Amino acid sequence: MTFSAEHISHSYRGKAVLSDISFSIEPGELMTIMGPNGVGKTTLLKSIVGILPGSVERLSLDGKDVTSVTPREKAKLISYVPQRSHVSGSTVFESVLLGRRPYLTWDVSEEDLDIVDSIISAIGLEELSEKKVDSISGGEYQLVQIARALVQDPRVILLDEPTNNLDVANQENVLKVLREMIAERGLCAIMTNHDINLSIRHSDRLMMLKSGRIYAEGGKGIVTSQAIRDVYGMDVTVEEVRGNPMVIPI
Repeated sequence: MTFSAEHISHSYRGKAVLSDISFSIEPGELMTIMGPNGVGKTTLLKSIVGILPGSVERLSLDGKDVTSVTPREKAKLISYVPQRSHVSGSTVFESVLLGRRPYLTWDVSEEDLDIVDSIISAIGLEELSEKKVDSISGGEYQLVQIARALVQDPRVILLDEPTNNLDVANQENVLKVLREMIAERGLCAIMTNHDINLSIRHSDRLMMLKSGRIYAEGGKGIVTSQAIRDVYGMDVTVEEVRGNPMVIPI
């Protein structure tokens, strides 16, 4: 189910942050939005999910316009994992269950509980299910946030810096689990990430933003020393390591 976003623009206090961004993504793909701080990466995700209303001209899934659906219906199609979201005092199970909110009526159904159990098991959080989220590690909590987004049963998942503040081992584990779930469920996934080389390794496609516009979009071949210089303002060399470009500061 192809996901398309057309003509995304947003301004803060009269200053354009995003200008006419359009793209599409296929099921099973992970696209990473790249660029320096302040370029509009988080704004782009918030525009798509509807936190910044009026910023998107059209959103479509397999050609069907979903721009103006209700927030409840949009939450069944598009889930969002923000940089900071903490449900203090709840257990892992309760925190993940919150993702079923768009489907709840008067009470939690057996189906809701079964879906939460299934996702917790698939992500490998069973042993943490009854633990308080306050007592688990940062890497474990990132997996909880991803699980919460997945129980929404979305077609599109948006992730804002999902590996932020994690050590290298946890970064790799979180993205490994994420990639597995994207492939298994045929999700269209869009991620922001400040780590250039981590983004390259784990993404199917990349989009570089500069001055609120798309500088380049495509496969890993768009990563060149000139592109990094133009977008990030830093001098680098780009070497191939195990089939992936690696950006090395000079």
